[in-house]
Amino acid sequence: MHAKGKITSWNEERGFGFITPDTGGKQLFVHVKSFNNRNRRPEINQLITYSLSIDKQGRPYAVKAVLAGVRSPQKTKRKNTSLSVIGAAIFLIIVSISVLTAKIPLVILVIYMVTSLLTFIIYLVDKSAARRGAWRTKENTLHVLSLAGGWPGALIAQQKLRHKSKKQSFRFIFWVTVLLNCGAFVWLFTPNGTATLQSLIDSYN
Repeated sequence: MHAKGKITSWNEERGFGFITPDTGGKQLFVHVKSFNNRNRRPEINQLITYSLSIDKQGRPYAVKAVLAGVRSPQKTKRKNTSLSVIGAAIFLIIVSISVLTAKIPLVILVIYMVTSLLTFIIYLVDKSAARRGAWRTKENTLHVLSLAGGWPGALIAQQKLRHKSKKQSFRFIFWVTVLLNCGAFVWLFTPNGTATLQSLIDSYN
């Protein structure tokens, strides 16, 4: 039997919250794994349809939850996904070409590749933690990795893993880190940027 209610509490980091039924009564626990479609993250005050189940302690909780207005992914969204991945790949190709033409040192490409791979892995681990309700990676950590050059890996992870791709406040800061990192990359081609980079390299040799 399906019931309706409203999400009145939601912990994004731990992946669970509580529903207030339309019929009144006690709030019901709901976990992110109980949602049929996880492409859209739950938010406070969203309407929800769900079924009731009982846990091992005899407590009722929500299952087969569906957020109001959730639809299947559209073709345009899949196209945007492809464009995002292509954009990340094109940037890494540009960095590679810059290395091959000796405009920037190899270490810059290594930093982007290693940091992107590390960032992708951390997104993967964080999504797994979200599903299990385990301890999550702090968003500030993800932003620092993006700023340090891991944003291509983050962008691919967001689209391929469908993780951290809906929360607007996170997305805004993420794109700020992308712009800052790209700005720093372009700066490396200026006389001051080249001199500074060479000075840093010389200091480690």
